[in-house]
Amino acid sequence: MTSTPADPHAGAAPAWRRVLAQTDFEARAILRNGEQLLVTIVVPVFALIGLTKVTALDVDTGGLSRIDFFTPGILALAVMTASFTSQAIASSFDRRNGVLRLLSTTPLGRGGLLAGKVVGVLVVEVVQVVVIGAVAALLGWRPDPAGIALAVVAVLLGTAAFTSLALLVAGTLRAEAVLAVANLALLVLAVAGGVVVPASRLPGAMEHLALLLPSGALGEAMRDAFQHGTLPAWSVVVLLGWTAALGWGASRLFRWH
Repeated sequence: MTSTPADPHAGAAPAWRRVLAQTDFEARAILRNGEQLLVTIVVPVFALIGLTKVTALDVDTGGLSRIDFFTPGILALAVMTASFTSQAIASSFDRRNGVLRLLSTTPLGRGGLLAGKVVGVLVVEVVQVVVIGAVAALLGWRPDPAGIALAVVAVLLGTAAFTSLALLVAGTLRAEAVLAVANLALLVLAVAGGVVVPASRLPGAMEHLALLLPSGALGEAMRDAFQHGTLPAWSVVVLLGWTAALGWGASRLFRWH
């Protein structure tokens, strides 16, 4: 008499439900963490208010109101904080503590774990857009209605690129190094990466360099969408190119433990 080996996945929830549960966990982990909440929502909101209300800051807005000029860039910055900085730090410490290796051996699997992380980032970004958009609207922001759908496309492209970068960094560097690198990279890109301030306002060669970075491409895409109702083809190409390159690198170099 022979016995059939027990199915290790018997009784497991459907794949979509496992991913949904992981998504819920990932989003709550970010939104319940004071430090993460500060970086992903509070800082962008205060940056928006400061850039809009501090009249001593002399910026050529090209005829736009300050709130219409700065809001798209602040939303792009918020996408970067959620999909890159927050995700890189959280994933690196999960790797160091053995959480990633443990979850990858459960019915969730590596694919489900990564899917949950990506969708969790998107959930956080929805919260960011609602909060920052509401504050901007109270300050007089009036985006081009025709560009809202295009801005969603830009957010998805930016999320793909920066989540790929986050996983590459988190899967190859020590957690303590990721903490420093992610925060430093965010600061540099925010100041000189064409995110908050358009690349055309940057000096010399920095203008051309910014347009080749995912930060500059995302910033330009968000500004064109909300201010002019268009989506620049160059930004789409740059973001897709970075997503492909960083995704390939992450798939090759990511270490689960």
